[in-house]
Amino acid sequence: MSAIIHYTHCPVCGSASIEDVFIVKDHSVSGSDFQLMKCASCTLVFTQDAPSADHIASYYQSDAYISHTDTRKDFIARLYHQIRKFTLRRKVSLVINSTEKIIGHHLDIGAGTGAFVNAMEKAGWNSIGIEPSAEARKKANELYLASIYPMNEFDNFSEGSYTAITMWHVLEHVHDLHQNIQMISHILDRDGKLFVAVPNYQSYDARFYGSFWAAYDVPRHLYHFSPQSLTNLLDQHGLMIEKIKPMWFDSFYVSMLSEKYKKGSFLKALFVATLSNFIALLRTQKCSSLVYVIKKK
Repeated sequence: MSAIIHYTHCPVCGSASIEDVFIVKDHSVSGSDFQLMKCASCTLVFTQDAPSADHIASYYQSDAYISHTDTRKDFIARLYHQIRKFTLRRKVSLVINSTEKIIGHHLDIGAGTGAFVNAMEKAGWNSIGIEPSAEARKKANELYLASIYPMNEFDNFSEGSYTAITMWHVLEHVHDLHQNIQMISHILDRDGKLFVAVPNYQSYDARFYGSFWAAYDVPRHLYHFSPQSLTNLLDQHGLMIEKIKPMWFDSFYVSMLSEKYKKGSFLKALFVATLSNFIALLRTQKCSSLVYVIKKK
């Protein structure tokens, strides 16, 4: 199997109309450069020549990778944990209000160290997670005794078995994009909801920072979605977007990381994030990160 994935067509819609965007550096682990490409048809941006599923593990080997290590080493990591306490409650409320269920069966895909599985269990739901990182699964057991399973368990879930499925900043990491969305559609209850949070490269902070925008996070982020490209993907698998919600804190976290990469200013990061959110107040689809609430057609 090839060590890299080279696309001649868009991985979402299959169009051959793809063009260079710019080169982005992996600031977190390798220091390597990766080319971003854009589909002229569905507007997906994707990472060209990213490592294949069998070769990408080394790009996650960093003590700074919060979702796998739960690190609190630097200011940005500590701030992330403080904000997460609030956002976990908001996410639980979003799931309950959107499904209109007090209790149900929940699956968190890419569960990391198990924080959201734990939050849903505390809310009374039957919640489990799947996570490819053995280190993260071990940490989830240590922190919460959470039920987190390896990715190969995905194939064992039965049709229509989940009231809610969540992917908090996970879809952009998934190699077998169409296969995974099809499986999710299969195991989602007829009246269930899928929640997908992804960065939005059409936000103001993304345009401002360009190739330094931290949410590109190459090569771990294989795809960089716009609302249009995600709509296209979901439509192919019998799913549709019910509503889109902003993630207001992400612009601050991403802007601070972007300024760190540029060796820039903390105050400038606050200004850019605030301006980005102000623009998104007028149009939600311009927010730095978006949560898509999705249902079956």
